[in-house]
Amino acid sequence: MASPAGGAIVGAAETARLGVIEDQSALELHAEAARSAVADAGLTLADIDGLATAGLPAITVSHHLGLRPRYLDGTYIGGGSFLLHLRHAVAAIQSGLCETVLITHGASNRSRVGRPPRVTDPASPMGQFEQPYGAFTPPTLFPIGVLRYMKKYGLTHEQLASVAVAQRTWASKVPRAMFRSPITVDDVLASRMVAYPMRLLECCLVTDGGGAVVVTSADRARTGSFRKPPVFVLGAGEACETSMISTMGDLTTSRAFVDASTAAFAEARLRPRDVDHLMVYDAFAHLPIYALEDCGFVARGEAGAFIAEGHTRPGGTLPMNTNGGGLSYTHTGLYGMFLLLEAVRQVRGEAAAQVPGVDVSMVQGVGGMFEAAGTVILGSHDAYAG
Repeated sequence: MASPAGGAIVGAAETARLGVIEDQSALELHAEAARSAVADAGLTLADIDGLATAGLPAITVSHHLGLRPRYLDGTYIGGGSFLLHLRHAVAAIQSGLCETVLITHGASNRSRVGRPPRVTDPASPMGQFEQPYGAFTPPTLFPIGVLRYMKKYGLTHEQLASVAVAQRTWASKVPRAMFRSPITVDDVLASRMVAYPMRLLECCLVTDGGGAVVVTSADRARTGSFRKPPVFVLGAGEACETSMISTMGDLTTSRAFVDASTAAFAEARLRPRDVDHLMVYDAFAHLPIYALEDCGFVARGEAGAFIAEGHTRPGGTLPMNTNGGGLSYTHTGLYGMFLLLEAVRQVRGEAAAQVPGVDVSMVQGVGGMFEAAGTVILGSHDAYAG
C-alpha cells in the first residue's frame, strides 16, 4: 500500500443534530452528513468518485446519494473503521483509482429507527467461548483487562474516574455535547455500578447521529480551490490482534494500538512529543489510559496519574478528547468518525473548545473490543521534521 502521506481532508461535517433523533434512519443520517461534508468542501456529489462507509453497505449509501463511484470500501472493524477508510482512500487516490473520496457514517443507535435487535452469531468465536459465560455486551467485555491493569500498575478507582472528569471539563465548553454539567471524581464514584469496575459515568453514551469527510490528494488540496483550509494526512497505521478480548496476549496493553501507532508515527516521521492534540476512542474510561501508554506518550503505569494531574484537561500539556469524547459528547456505536471530525476542527482552528496552535493532531481509534486499531496523524501542513 502507498504511504498515506500525500492526502488531505478538504470537507468535514456532522449531522445538524446529535443525541436522540427519532425521525431519521441511519441511511438518512449518512446522507445528511455526506451532503454537508461535500458542501463544506465547496463541491457537489457529482465530484465524488469514491465512497467508503461502515454500518451500512457502501452500495446502499451510494445508491441513495446518486453516486457513480469508481472506488468502494466497506472495511469494517468496528468503531475505528473510518480511520482505516481514510488510510485506504489516500492510497487509492495515489494509485489513480479515484480523485475524491467521501467517507460517511450514520447510526440510529439510541432510537434504533429501522434497526433489528442485536444478535451475536452463536457459531462465532465470541458466541462459543465468551457469550455462554455471560460476557456478551460491551460493558461486560471491554473492561475485562482493567482489573489486571489495576493490580499490575496500581491504578486507583479515583484515577480511572478522573478520565470522565477531564472529558466532562472539555464538554462543558462545547454547546453540542450531550452532557455538559461539570462533574467531580466523587460524582463518578457515586454513579451506579454497571460492570465492575466500570461505573455509569465511566461508560460511553448511546446516541444517534452521523458525520462525513471528503478526501483528495495533497497536491489538489494545495491549489486552494476548496472552501476551507486542507487538513493533511501525515501518516496512518492499522493493525489487529484477536477477535476475542479474552484471548489478548496481555490484558494490560493493546498490541493493535502499539502496532498501528508505531506505523503512523513512522510514516509521518514524527514522535509523540510532536503531537499538539490527541483524540482517543473512549468507549470506556480505561481506553485513553491504554492509548497514552501504547502510543508512547507516557511510560507503562503512568497514564492514570498523568490524567489525574490534569495534563489532558484545558490548559494541560496534552489536550485530549477536546469535544468531551464518547463519555460526554456523543457515541453512536461507531464513534471513530467523531474523533476525525474534532481533530479536523482543531487543526483548522474552528473547534468549540479550540486549543491554541494545533498544527499536529493524532487520532487513535479502536476496532471492536481491542480487536483492532487505526491511527491517523493529521497536520496543517504536509511536511514536518520529526
